[in-house]
Amino acid sequence: MSAPGWFFRRAMAIPDRIALVDATGRGPRTGATTREGKPPAYTYRALAERAARLATRLRTLGVRRGDRVAILAPNRLEHVDLLFATAALGAVFVPLNFRLHAEELRELLADAQPRILFYADAEPFSAMAVDLARDLDLHQVPDLAVLPLGEEYEAGLQGVETEQVAALLEEILQGGQDIGMEDPWMLLYTGGTTGKPKGAVISHRQVIWNAVNTVTSWELSPCDIAPVFTPLFHTGGLNVFLTPLLHRGGRLVLTDKFDPERALHLIESEGMTLVFMVPTMYHMLVELPGFVTARLQSVRWFISGGAPCPEPIYEAFRSRGLIFKEGYGLTEVGPNNFVLPLQDIPRKAGSVGFPVLHAAARVVDEDGRDVPPGEVGELILSGPHMCSGYWRNVEATRAASRDGWWYTGDLARRDEEGYFWIVGRKKDVIISGGENIYPLEIETVLHGHPAIAEAAVVGVPDPKWGERVKAVVVPREGHRLTAEEVQEYCRRHLAGYKVPRLVEFRDALPKNAAGKVLKRELQHPLPNG
Repeated sequence: MSAPGWFFRRAMAIPDRIALVDATGRGPRTGATTREGKPPAYTYRALAERAARLATRLRTLGVRRGDRVAILAPNRLEHVDLLFATAALGAVFVPLNFRLHAEELRELLADAQPRILFYADAEPFSAMAVDLARDLDLHQVPDLAVLPLGEEYEAGLQGVETEQVAALLEEILQGGQDIGMEDPWMLLYTGGTTGKPKGAVISHRQVIWNAVNTVTSWELSPCDIAPVFTPLFHTGGLNVFLTPLLHRGGRLVLTDKFDPERALHLIESEGMTLVFMVPTMYHMLVELPGFVTARLQSVRWFISGGAPCPEPIYEAFRSRGLIFKEGYGLTEVGPNNFVLPLQDIPRKAGSVGFPVLHAAARVVDEDGRDVPPGEVGELILSGPHMCSGYWRNVEATRAASRDGWWYTGDLARRDEEGYFWIVGRKKDVIISGGENIYPLEIETVLHGHPAIAEAAVVGVPDPKWGERVKAVVVPREGHRLTAEEVQEYCRRHLAGYKVPRLVEFRDALPKNAAGKVLKRELQHPLPNG
């Protein structure tokens, strides 16, 4: 049986069940079902037919197995069309970070070499796409076709002959294509918080096994309803709930730009049962006056990922009697790697739990040897949900993948009961006077201060100690703090050598699209510091 047929088989089995609610506000599209007072919805049949129509159109445009097809746009229904259309053809889906500078996008396109670039039919995307097409000469991206989304795209779907669509669907369902589990399905560029983005090659195998792991370990149900609040150029948008829940037969609610008030309304009105967001989004949500009275009882549990979650967010959900837990993942593996059973949340709050059903995890030292329980080491992962490596980057692949294990670059510890705890990034460790200092420990303390909204801790060079601890603090609105007050608060909770020697105040922390703080932008000493 060929790998790409699972979504179309799912649609054949439950054709009239709602698969996706389009809450992006762009109005009905081909195959939409209108709902009074609510965003339009698409059944599994309608979504599969849209994907098959697009696949047929892509085939007429010359897209073949292995060809890359890129999209530059905020979250929209066409991402989902293209995701399953490329799967049907054995082509590779390349969603681009629309927040990047044109020069950064040019580099990614030159690296990915797509055959087609779809772009949002609105500014600044239209002008950006035209400029990119002009600048990418034939030696960089040969024969690049640049096509708008929107009305022209919908007309293209409508113009495909029904007989061609039926023939393609028959081909998919009968397994007549020579597309296997190891064929690449997605090319996802990492966030690049520590350097130039790398393209992780995501195979059909990885997506399917991540779905299996998520459905079985997280106990997803066909009755589950989950939002897509995170961007679809990121694995969090594509693979935390979107592909696993469609694999299971559940329902998605697609949004574009994150708006906390709109998100809270959708959680209530759509009766969501599972919610994934990054800590920044949760912070915005719990700050809303309406959070304390919102009807959220339909949600079985909330899960945070992408970055460590501050304790005040946990407390905001606990105070409402809502279940909140933390996950761990990365583009290259999973992204869903651990499960924390609901009964363990009170006594293991902050832990990511233990590995999902078809996965393995270890904590190792610099020589790759397992460290004893309680000690900190590098987290390495293994399993069928691991990527195929980095696109055209053998050196980076070899550095990260060794003997069937993926070296994450994250620090973790494993307790005596086998539960894992994420400590921070290996590259973020501060070594001051020979002592290892883990920024996450200090950040957790800082987030407990009632006048601090956000905080990040980094190391800065010091001629005597090697590095000094620097805290970058965002005060809550209406609050004023001094560096001395922050330091005194830390002294009450931390050993002296962990107390920040430098404190900088900002209105906001720089973050990437996944909500991760860009710490390299914070690692400069203070003036006269």
